[in-house]
Amino acid sequence: MFTILPIKGFIDQIDGFNCDGISAGLKPSGDKDLGFIYTNEPCDVEAVFTENKFQAAPLKHFLQYDENFKTNFVLINSKNANAMTGKKGIEDINTIFSSLNFDLVNPIMSSTGVIGNPLPIEKIVNGANSFDLSAKGGQNLSHSIMTTDAYEKNCMYEVKLEDGSSFKIGAVSKGAGMINPNLATMLCFICTDANIPKEDMKEAIELNSHSTFNAISVDGDTSTNDTVMLLANKKSNAYDKEAFIEALRLVMHDMAMMMVADGEGAKKAVAFEVINAASKEEAQIAAKALSNSLLVKTALYGEDPNFGRIASTIGASRITCDEEKLVISYNDVIVFNKGEICFDEAQEAKASKVLENDKYKVICDIGVGNASFTAYGCDLGYKYVEINADYRT
Repeated sequence: MFTILPIKGFIDQIDGFNCDGISAGLKPSGDKDLGFIYTNEPCDVEAVFTENKFQAAPLKHFLQYDENFKTNFVLINSKNANAMTGKKGIEDINTIFSSLNFDLVNPIMSSTGVIGNPLPIEKIVNGANSFDLSAKGGQNLSHSIMTTDAYEKNCMYEVKLEDGSSFKIGAVSKGAGMINPNLATMLCFICTDANIPKEDMKEAIELNSHSTFNAISVDGDTSTNDTVMLLANKKSNAYDKEAFIEALRLVMHDMAMMMVADGEGAKKAVAFEVINAASKEEAQIAAKALSNSLLVKTALYGEDPNFGRIASTIGASRITCDEEKLVISYNDVIVFNKGEICFDEAQEAKASKVLENDKYKVICDIGVGNASFTAYGCDLGYKYVEINADYRT
């Protein structure tokens, strides 16, 4: 048995982890734009990355290390993605790390921002050399990695085991736009003092990615820099595999839901729950099609319970389906029931009331099997266009 308790705070509350964020001059606004995570003792590390074929230089740099490498330092910058920068992008990372005046063990760099620009090496080196590696600046780190995020994204849990031991696990992340299943345009750094074996880390992070980060969408675009990273320093000497997997799921779910809710200009966070599909794969296909559909997203923005767009998207996904078996609901308000249109004036008013909420479910009962999958998305409105039309400037 184990108990998982949410706690307030940042990753610097976890024994052995330090972090901070500063302004290094990458953002013309003067906002914080450069952060770090540091540990006195090197950590085991595991990560999953974007499936975009043009992975950014920081991801390629990471993959040059041996499979079982340890690290004591992660450097994170915003404003510049260091993507589509070729071999020079990797060389620039090596130049930065060789110019820092503190001891590094297999340092990692992570970047987010505009694609196609070389890193401002001098600004990053000068900023990083001013770091206080003993800092407990979790909130500063959160702000330094934000791009179009409206708010910081953090969570923390303490896990108490039956033998009286305990460990902590927490995360800091960023992400608001260019978010699509198969990760999102996001960075997520998960830290723990659990004494987790290295071989369990990969299993745990890949297992939980499926129902969290790989189940969200803001705009249907997959970035070049997407990263979910797990760092374990093992200082608590406490571990239980079942408890860890569940705690990690909670952390990753929290971070994924914050990203959906913070979709650029979004007002609604919506769960697309597909049930009774012919197979798990088909349930996933339909749910993700709904979370990605621009017509569905704009209807959500207008608070229009247009079940026709829901049905059309399911049909277009080409899964096994039959309108005589399909049931569509907004929360518990049924609008289409096995070939019967339930969209009279009273029912439309009830459905519209559901869509006024900032969180709700669209439930689609396919009626041909017993498989299910839930994808998560948001509405799409004028603000999204405004943000992305002006993104480089």
